[in-house]
Amino acid sequence: MTTMSCLNVLFLCTHNSARSILAEALLNSMGKSGFKAYSAGSSPRENQQPNPLGLQILQKAGISIEGLRSKSWDEFAILDAPKMDLIITVCDNAAGEVCPIWPGHPATAHWGYPDPSEGDGSDAEKLEAFRKTMHAMKRRLALLISLPTSKLAKGVLQGTARDLAKS
Repeated sequence: MTTMSCLNVLFLCTHNSARSILAEALLNSMGKSGFKAYSAGSSPRENQQPNPLGLQILQKAGISIEGLRSKSWDEFAILDAPKMDLIITVCDNAAGEVCPIWPGHPATAHWGYPDPSEGDGSDAEKLEAFRKTMHAMKRRLALLISLPTSKLAKGVLQGTARDLAKS
């Protein structure tokens, strides 16, 4: 692990505006001192911001949105970036892209979730889609943070994270 008791996790999506932002905020809220979450996108749009409906659903759930911002995964591929222990793609597009070579060769996994911001539904319908996505992520992240340290060790972390994709 990166430090004595902290696992650094990077959540990736294409634009870093919805799913990866939700996952970052959730894990930082749930994981306390054992985990530090980050998020990024493979190709965030110019002036990309986190989706307002995602921020709204996080706030409704009592989860801090302070410091959340859309950013490129390039920020985490440079030498002085935080070293990741685990990188999780949360959208199918990002999972199929050629990723940068990550310092430290972290474990990787794909946890696919449908895009809650897609479609022509009303804001209420989209808000419900964000709520469902947040709860699905929360269930999986609860399993991750409840694992014994032996399942989070460098040699087994990739298998552990990929097994969680099935839950």
